[in-house]
Amino acid sequence: MATPPKTFRIKSFGCQMNVYDGERMAEMLGAEGMRAADDGEDAELVVLNTCHIREKAAEKAYSDVGRLRREDGSRPLIALAGCVAQAEGAEAQRRTSMIDMVVGPQAYHRLPQMVAEAAAGRRVVDTDLPALTKFNALPARRRTGPSAFLTVQEGCDKFCTYCVVPYTRGAEISRPFASIVAEARALVDGGAREITLLGQNVNAWSDGDRCLDALIRALDRLDGLERIRYTTSHPMDMSDALIAAHGEVAKLMPYLHLPVQSGSDRILKAMNRSHDAEGYVRLIERFRAARPDIAISGDFIVGFPGESEADFEATLRIVDAVRYAAAYSFKYSPRPGTPAAAMDDQVSLEVMDERLQRLQARIAEHSQAFNRASVGRSTRILIDRKGRRPGQMIGKSPWLQSVHVEAEAEIGAMLDVTLVSAGPNSLGGVLAHRQAAA
Repeated sequence: MATPPKTFRIKSFGCQMNVYDGERMAEMLGAEGMRAADDGEDAELVVLNTCHIREKAAEKAYSDVGRLRREDGSRPLIALAGCVAQAEGAEAQRRTSMIDMVVGPQAYHRLPQMVAEAAAGRRVVDTDLPALTKFNALPARRRTGPSAFLTVQEGCDKFCTYCVVPYTRGAEISRPFASIVAEARALVDGGAREITLLGQNVNAWSDGDRCLDALIRALDRLDGLERIRYTTSHPMDMSDALIAAHGEVAKLMPYLHLPVQSGSDRILKAMNRSHDAEGYVRLIERFRAARPDIAISGDFIVGFPGESEADFEATLRIVDAVRYAAAYSFKYSPRPGTPAAAMDDQVSLEVMDERLQRLQARIAEHSQAFNRASVGRSTRILIDRKGRRPGQMIGKSPWLQSVHVEAEAEIGAMLDVTLVSAGPNSLGGVLAHRQAAA
């Protein structure tokens, strides 16, 4: 391509931090005079913002690259970004000549420069891991939706034996307090009513003597901000002050995502999780003492190497003990270079499939029970999209449930509703004044 591209499309896969990174890359390219391609339009630049958490992630990324070749043999400029880019590095360009740029998750602030070099015919790679450099180079936040992500912490020092994050995102780093508050202010000025603080171990965030609870309390004072959330946390980084904040900060939503991964202490030790099942349950009880209506979400891995039926039964028991409002569950996926990938006694796919079905059925029981117990509550929902039917809008409850309601409302409106019905994946609401009139 002799001239720089004028249109772009960013395809983000995986975690919420990738969504945030994708948004920031779009803002950078927009600041360079490019525009997002319209639906159905062939973009001149495509950025594949990849995730490396699952097995065969690299193969999927190369398959996605191959599909970008057009029928006439032409193709856009292609940037491989994200964690697959970090893991593959220059090898990505050796595997296929279609990739013009390889940019890791800590180097995407250089994307506009890399695009210019690629347009001039040079193939470029940047997978350095400089601490915090990219945040200082990103453009100011502009218009946003009613809910916005805000990365405050990156990287991980925990080295769980199944996880690639320490290798693809680097060591734990925290953004400065003032920088985060300034970005939060800009997000609110741009239309955000709710901000979710993001980090691989978000509750490890600190700046001097300030920890995550102090940051949350500072954001609580921002006029125009209605809701605060944070994800994802590690049990070992939970503090008394953060637990107390759930009972004291009105804008902090009653929702906690706290992965446990397994209910078996033997498996947790093999995972290098640094906590045991009993301690995790006690921690949840402390959160519920601070905020009795809190919704608990978690992560589970089934079929970790050496997992026996007894180990799996322990996982079912912790599901019953915690009574999750929601949870994400996955079959163990060996990641190249991680200790678990070389462990003996790998569990067969058939056993993993069967256990995952049982686990998801048990989680669904508790999730549906949580939703049914919500019926009759009066609460506020944040409208974030239109429903399927004319006049129907959908918003999020404080407990992160999807609630559909018949209402004339704009995206971003806060509506007072009464929850009147519960399904497996959403709830029905009625505007509070209509319920009162009835």
